[in-house]
Amino acid sequence: MQTDFKIEQLIQENALIIADKWHYDGIYSFYDMTADLEDYEEIVTPQLRKNNYYQVLSLDNKLIGFFMLESIATAPNVFEIGLGLAPNLTGKGLGEKFLKTIIEYTTKNFPVNKLILDVAEFNIRAQTVYRRCGFVITKRHMQEANNSIYPFVEMTKYFK
Repeated sequence: MQTDFKIEQLIQENALIIADKWHYDGIYSFYDMTADLEDYEEIVTPQLRKNNYYQVLSLDNKLIGFFMLESIATAPNVFEIGLGLAPNLTGKGLGEKFLKTIIEYTTKNFPVNKLILDVAEFNIRAQTVYRRCGFVITKRHMQEANNSIYPFVEMTKYFK
């Protein structure tokens, strides 16, 4: 797959941009890092971030988005993924290309049989992108986020 993006380990400078400067419009402000102290602390603190966070850059080194990838200890070759596209790029038809780039990187660099992600139930726009990239709904559940409890959808993409 030819891509206009490149993926690298998330650097501190970009972690701070994501955490402090990325603010989404309307209901999507739910995804602002400042809305959830635990998420905020994880992305801005290298010891908490470990090597699980990656930045997605344009070929001219502009920050496009990020993703977190973490293996699930109790399930071999199963990884949880979380991702975010820069607020000024959402709703412009880039989501599918962005996610496919992440999936390609992940499957080339990790022994992935299954990718799992959680998405807020209200975020139909993201769920549509995930479905187009081969994810299916595997569970609905309540999850703590932003100092409250919200309905979420777990989606899974199977490989092999």
